[in-house]
Amino acid sequence: MNFKNLWAGLTKSLLHESDHEATNRYRILRRNIFILMILITIMPLIIMAVIYQHEYHSSIKKEIVIPMQTLTHKAKHSFELFFEERLSVIRFIAASYSFEELSDQKTLNRIFKALMDEYCCLIDLGLINKKGIQLSYAGPYDFLGKDYSEQKWFQEVVVKGNYISNVFMGYRKFPHVAVAAARRTEDGSALILRTTLDTSRFDDIIASMGLNPESDAFLINRSGIIQTSSRFYGEILDHCPLSFPRGNYEPIVSEVRDPQGRDILIAFAPFSTSDYALVLVKPKSDVLHTWHTLRSKMLFIFISSVVLIILVVFKLTDTLVKRVKEADEKRELTYREFQHTHKLSSIGRLAAGVAHEINNPMAIINEKAGLMKDLVAYDSNFQNKEKFLGLTDSILKSVERCSAITHRLLGFARRMEIQLVELDLNELIQETLSFLEKEALYRNIELILHLADNLPRISSDRGQMQQVFLNIINNALAAVEDEGQIVITSWEEDSDTVGVSIQDNGSGMSEEILKSIFDPFFSTKQENGTGLGLAITYGIVKKMGGDIKVKSKQREGTIFSVYLPQKAKIGPGE
Repeated sequence: MNFKNLWAGLTKSLLHESDHEATNRYRILRRNIFILMILITIMPLIIMAVIYQHEYHSSIKKEIVIPMQTLTHKAKHSFELFFEERLSVIRFIAASYSFEELSDQKTLNRIFKALMDEYCCLIDLGLINKKGIQLSYAGPYDFLGKDYSEQKWFQEVVVKGNYISNVFMGYRKFPHVAVAAARRTEDGSALILRTTLDTSRFDDIIASMGLNPESDAFLINRSGIIQTSSRFYGEILDHCPLSFPRGNYEPIVSEVRDPQGRDILIAFAPFSTSDYALVLVKPKSDVLHTWHTLRSKMLFIFISSVVLIILVVFKLTDTLVKRVKEADEKRELTYREFQHTHKLSSIGRLAAGVAHEINNPMAIINEKAGLMKDLVAYDSNFQNKEKFLGLTDSILKSVERCSAITHRLLGFARRMEIQLVELDLNELIQETLSFLEKEALYRNIELILHLADNLPRISSDRGQMQQVFLNIINNALAAVEDEGQIVITSWEEDSDTVGVSIQDNGSGMSEEILKSIFDPFFSTKQENGTGLGLAITYGIVKKMGGDIKVKSKQREGTIFSVYLPQKAKIGPGE
């Protein structure tokens, strides 16, 4: 006993030392990664700040245009996003509904109402066929049957698949924009869905730019026609008197003098998806005033970025090291489980070999005992004949019992290839219990069987079904305390399914554990469990076309219910 305590204490100290070394290793790893990531992320910021401070005075003339470009780009992106969002909705509706559904006035009204609830600025919605005739219309005007076949936009949407118009007054007598999308139908013709939008959202986007009273922003088209109201250069549909630089779709800033004689900076940003361009006008003096406060803002941004980077790097480093630690632990556990599985396989092969070796002398003993019985039976003068025959029968019964044990051992250790045979499930359960009844008897655990009479025979694999019930009953034995109780019940669930439940009054499981009991390598037995038993059990039952359910409550026990088809439904190749 003292030796056992000494060995347990030594093992505990070695494990504690190993955990301490691992903790130090991960702490050092966390520190090194944190320092490295801080250097990688903050050093470029420091270098950029130094370079910027050095170049500030020599490049201020060039750099003052960046805020204008940024602001113009963001506003342009908001406009493009507004158009693209509406166009995407129209495309989606055109693709999701059939021509017949969109032709139905009630369906179109319902779709339009839903769009009005979700999106602003929509005025109406209409379906146009390949001939340019508006077949259905939802909106405040009487446009049903209107012919658009001669309109330029109709030809464009047929060819390009979508269309966004310039701002126009039209029949409605107020500024609005038309958006249309086409979809090819199965017969090769075009289905066109068209909606009109008011331009109130345009003013909201421009207002969100936060311009001071001396600045101006507005939309124009490629012809220079103003599409939104301008503070200084005209109303909607007037020609803009300013000249604009030409280039790609990125904002371009130039310095000019406007018709009022002011020195201004113009940011011009053409849209990539439509005929519009955004114009931002700022007085030159206003821009220079902004740059006088830039250094203090840059300092604030730099400090905020450094603080944010430190927080993010700390969190990322901690998460990364935790995952590395979990991966190391999982790899070590997997390696141990493979070792354990290999050991079990070796034990199975050894058991099969031992069973074969035992069967040979048992066969000889059986034959010799039978011969002795025959000799004694035919010798009428043999003394103590009855006693000798009784002893011989006892030998033969013991040999038969050994043979049954070795045959069960061979059947369970045999390679688990699926071989469908007709099984008596009650007999299989009793046979499986014969492997465990000694442990139950030793621990005074009561095994109660409620096996249904006339239970239909099932077609399944004997060895794999043995493994299923052996795993579940073995878990039940591990869960109950001495003098506990295990109840095994079988029944006919329906005409195609039989059921078996294994109920124990053990410690039970929590909801969290219940979610993971069928996961490979998950075990509540710590170093005594492999975490593979229930995962294998679940896989076998599912492979046979059955199902397994578990109910458990802590300190009340667990019920495993296995449902098996009378004919195993095994997939191809299994």
